[in-house]
Amino acid sequence: MRLFYILTLFIMCLSGVYAQENQRHIPQQINDSNSLRSVLARGKVESRFRLFLMGTDNAKNLSDYAALAFGGGLHYNSGAWKGFSFGVSGFFIWNLASSDLGRKDSITGARSRYEIGQFDVEEPHNRNDMDRLEDFYLQYNRNNIQFRFGKQEIKTPFINPQDGRMRPTGEQGIWVQLQPFDQLKVEGGWIYKMSPRGTVKWYGVSESIGLYPSGMNVSGKPSNYYNHLESGGIGVLGLKYQWPKLELQFWEHYVDRIFQTTMLQLETKSTTPSKLHLESGIQYVYQSPVANGGNKDPEKAYFDIKQQTHAVSVRAGLRVKSNTIRLNGTHISETGRFLMPREWGREPFYTFIPRERNEGSGGVNAITMNLIHENIQRKWRTELTYGFFKMPDVREVRLNKYQMPSYHQILGDVKYAFKGQASGLSVEVLYTYKIKADNKDHDPRYVINKVNMHHFNLILNYVL
Repeated sequence: MRLFYILTLFIMCLSGVYAQENQRHIPQQINDSNSLRSVLARGKVESRFRLFLMGTDNAKNLSDYAALAFGGGLHYNSGAWKGFSFGVSGFFIWNLASSDLGRKDSITGARSRYEIGQFDVEEPHNRNDMDRLEDFYLQYNRNNIQFRFGKQEIKTPFINPQDGRMRPTGEQGIWVQLQPFDQLKVEGGWIYKMSPRGTVKWYGVSESIGLYPSGMNVSGKPSNYYNHLESGGIGVLGLKYQWPKLELQFWEHYVDRIFQTTMLQLETKSTTPSKLHLESGIQYVYQSPVANGGNKDPEKAYFDIKQQTHAVSVRAGLRVKSNTIRLNGTHISETGRFLMPREWGREPFYTFIPRERNEGSGGVNAITMNLIHENIQRKWRTELTYGFFKMPDVREVRLNKYQMPSYHQILGDVKYAFKGQASGLSVEVLYTYKIKADNKDHDPRYVINKVNMHHFNLILNYVL
């Protein structure tokens, strides 16, 4: 069935290319906006290619990992007919070279954490059959109203592409965007299927939770919610109101029969007489269980019905010309873990640093500093980030689902987009180092792929 979808995608994309190339030869009498040929001819085809080298250097005596992946895909979006259009896309991935990503470390029993996400987390030894139909939607867009139904890419604070691997996360459902007036944007919908990054299939919402490692439950046993949850989908509502120097956002994510998450965010921007650009922000997140947290058996539930979560994240920043400095802080309460399936997206906290998360933890205090240089004309962007994350003790599993020790993290990230004859090509080099923040002699299980490790990425993207 997947082969049929992919063949359909390429036939439609090639048809769009043919229509675009031959549009000027269409006789005037049939070159009207209501004809199928004209709608297809106005469509746009985009091809993408990505080469991704990733490596993890763990502490001495623990396994190291590396992977070189290459992939390519096509996206076709038709022209509009009375506001209606459709889109379809697909992507192929090849494992050019890698460590044995299914092999367990001899000391800890752990497997690759980062590199396996480039391919298929369900089949670590799959090197060839990795293709996915990513977009397949019908869209209506007219008069400040956009409606999209089908497979698509949705971006919210908690459900997002998290595209730090070969392919991003995709969603299937109904999504609506409204803009009643200039200052207010409303969006939301119902999501009933997911295709997380690092997978090649589409799953029901409840089936998608637990595809990644799921840590420990609050009683100290391995989590057992994978394939034991019941949910009809995710309801999302987002409101964004913007003043000249102020933006307010409200988000509600309701996961049927499992849990709900509410977020409020307020951000300000201003400019001083001396041309200094100031920014600040505050986020508040509240979570609570819905029904029985996913299963009437507490050992198989995702969200503990006795827990509620409060989190606050703040930011203050200063920009001078092309340079920005930001200070960020986050506190997650000890009343419960902050939970959001890692299969769905990355967390929105200001202290987030790529290649690590605080999801699954409560009683967290984090502080980070970002130094960013961005030259739009020369298409350079560089970032240096430092963070300190005070975590609960690794054995306090009620608040530390993945048994992550306290740690320091340093990130360096350089991006460059080429111009001229190489236009469409971009390169990114990302390096991060994590080291545990105390002198405790942790069990190697709490070290591998978590702390005392170097992680490297070299990414080449080409868009045509």
